[in-house]
Amino acid sequence: MQQDMQQGEGEIVEENGKRPKKQKNEALEWIKAIVIALVLVILIRWLLFKPFIVDGPSMQPNFHTGERVIVNEILYDFRAPHKGEVIVFHVPSEGRDFIKRVIAVAGDTVKVEGDVVTVNGEPIDEPYIKDAVDAAHNNNALYNNKDFPNEDFPDGTVPEGHIFVMGDNRSDSTDSRMIGYVPLSDIVGRADLIFWPMDDIKVINH
Repeated sequence: MQQDMQQGEGEIVEENGKRPKKQKNEALEWIKAIVIALVLVILIRWLLFKPFIVDGPSMQPNFHTGERVIVNEILYDFRAPHKGEVIVFHVPSEGRDFIKRVIAVAGDTVKVEGDVVTVNGEPIDEPYIKDAVDAAHNNNALYNNKDFPNEDFPDGTVPEGHIFVMGDNRSDSTDSRMIGYVPLSDIVGRADLIFWPMDDIKVINH
């Protein structure tokens, strides 16, 4: 009798010696909570974001000064940037980050003549600036005022470990035509979402 009391002291034990279902359910809920927390941590890590504020007109008409952008910081830990993607990267010579569009990648030969951009000898389609280019042409003007290669950067082939980028606002953008090829190591991540102001919220089309 004394032995039975000692075994049961401090806990409730059913006649068959098993713990009540309530305690089993609580343990299961704790396990579920831990698993869910781990999954959330993994997802947050996978979708690790960093806010970025657009400053300047270089990506108009698609991005404007003051817009807040979510940048995926780890995507390029798993793969290289793709052409057409909008990225944020460090510019050590400027002491700040830029937001631009990837035009060419390692091994590509890129040429910019007026409003025609060719990669590996083929003109590329740029629907993201088509309306702006057409508007300039309707006014008998060019949308772009800086060609590539040029006197500062005469080599038109993108070296290994680098990319060539340009702003969507071709006549008002400091990009690879002026600063040269961007090292992959300087890339912060891909811009995936405009989240502010509220009227501009949208997923970025790459």
